[in-house]
Amino acid sequence: MTKHHTDPSALADDIIAATGGKIVLAMPLGLGKANVTCNALFARAMADQSISLTILTALTLEKPNPGNELERNFIKPVIDRLFGDYPELDYVRPLRKGALPDNITIVEFFFLAGKWLSTPAAQQNYISANYTHALGAILDRKPNVMAQIVARRETADGPRISLSCNPDLTVDLLNARDEGIISPIMVAEENENLPFMGGDADYAEGELDHLLTGHTWPLFAPPREPVSLTDHAIGLQIARLVPDGGTLQIGIGSIGDAVAAGLIMRHSKNADFQEAITSLEGTTIRGPAHMDPFDQGLFGASEMFVPAFLDLIEADVLKREVDGVCLQAGFFLGPTDFYQRLRDMDETQRARIAMRPVSYVNELYGPEAEKRRARTNARFINSGMMATLMGAVVSDGLEDGRVVSGVGGQYNFVAQAFALEGARSVIAIRATREGTKGAESNIRWSYGHTTIPRHLRDIVVTEYGVADLRGKSDAQVIAAMLEISDSRFQPDLMAQAKKAGKLQADYTIPEHAFENTPDGLARRLRTTSAKGDLPAFPFGSDFTDIEQRLIPALGQMREASASPLAALRLAMTGRGKGSADEDEAVARMKLDAPKDMRQKLYAALLRGALRKTATA
Repeated sequence: MTKHHTDPSALADDIIAATGGKIVLAMPLGLGKANVTCNALFARAMADQSISLTILTALTLEKPNPGNELERNFIKPVIDRLFGDYPELDYVRPLRKGALPDNITIVEFFFLAGKWLSTPAAQQNYISANYTHALGAILDRKPNVMAQIVARRETADGPRISLSCNPDLTVDLLNARDEGIISPIMVAEENENLPFMGGDADYAEGELDHLLTGHTWPLFAPPREPVSLTDHAIGLQIARLVPDGGTLQIGIGSIGDAVAAGLIMRHSKNADFQEAITSLEGTTIRGPAHMDPFDQGLFGASEMFVPAFLDLIEADVLKREVDGVCLQAGFFLGPTDFYQRLRDMDETQRARIAMRPVSYVNELYGPEAEKRRARTNARFINSGMMATLMGAVVSDGLEDGRVVSGVGGQYNFVAQAFALEGARSVIAIRATREGTKGAESNIRWSYGHTTIPRHLRDIVVTEYGVADLRGKSDAQVIAAMLEISDSRFQPDLMAQAKKAGKLQADYTIPEHAFENTPDGLARRLRTTSAKGDLPAFPFGSDFTDIEQRLIPALGQMREASASPLAALRLAMTGRGKGSADEDEAVARMKLDAPKDMRQKLYAALLRGALRKTATA
């Protein structure tokens, strides 16, 4: 019998009484955490050292925390507008400060990218595990409380709840409960903003021990990231690797949006798509070339239900159905309009999306024949931070051992690509990044950490092309990776490979890879950009028009700050009166009436950056 609560403190009383104050709390990754319940238990444990609280979770979500005056001026109105009354998890600040008492421990197996690099307690308690193996790590710790937000509805057969955004591990934990492996209290918070999703997420309310109602809060809604020209180039190249009638998995972020945009361009503006590929590749396309619009369409089998999947459904690209479903996914997270679109969907349409546990989506074992039948010609598309010349991929950590994010499901999908007939793993890597001293290559000779080992190398894509590595010799792989590296770093990379005896002494970079530079890429995509086919926000944005103009300008300011000479040049460009649009953007950043020399410099830099990005 489910006990209903409206008071989080009374719910915490019941949990503490039932566990004897020794609480091992399991909460889902990302959006699905029961924040109100967690905060009530955390407050009790902070006040009473006799209460032991261990929290097992992943991807703790936080509102952006601006670090300087310019960041605050830009992001605070965005935070207020998008996140509103979202209840932050109270354990975050003391965890960051190293101020958690000994009776409280936070254990995660996936981090919000880059946010916990300087927090020793988080780094020390991190569990390195594939997403599907995290279940075992949680079961080993014998959780006695499970808590997450749910959607709820009344039906003719009684009330039902939906795990909605996060059946990922909860379904398997509930199964373990039913099998007697663990015996946790199941606690849920009803959140009326959650869409009621079906598939394996749908349960009778009686499966719950406790249900907290009356505490609906705004869902965490990160805005879509802007898609750069680099991202669009990667997305276009990947879009030609996906066969009609195949299966698609894509990850979160701007590259995922770029891939979806490329697939939609291929389907709905095919002439423009083919012209863009020709501009990137020339008359000879290297690697697979699936260039026609989609007839059968694609089926989605993805750990994360990224918002772009909805755009692919609406564009009639994601339409191949298996048992009445066109998408199977383990969890979702996205901007405000994504949740609204899911809530507003016709029931029949929403039923075409099946939320499943990651043990189903990310692996082949279990009903393997069923999964193989569905996942034909799969393309598993994920991003990495770096790759080596011999095809190893670095996605989750640094060579000093610190964890940036986590393995998540990337390894699972790479392994599936080798186990499924006709499947391929596609890893997207931006060829360079901005370091403290300027551009740095993301293609390395070697690196002291690996997420995907070189023996599972398959396809790597940068903005400069496709490297098809599967089954190739080391020398062939090195040559292919050099051809998609930035030209500024090719000579040194090639020299290292030759010195190690892994590349022929007489090898030379082919002519088609001579202009692998940002300027060369911009020239190749100039016509496509001029047609409006490569927008910064292909699927809309929560940012205002002014904020969308400011984002690339602030990026220019960050780049210029690495060099005093570059900063001076940018400030000189910003001298004099600007346009009305420019004045509006400067006012949005509270620099229209600078109070001191620092703010005057900021204003000049901003005006210079706005002028530079306006003509890019």
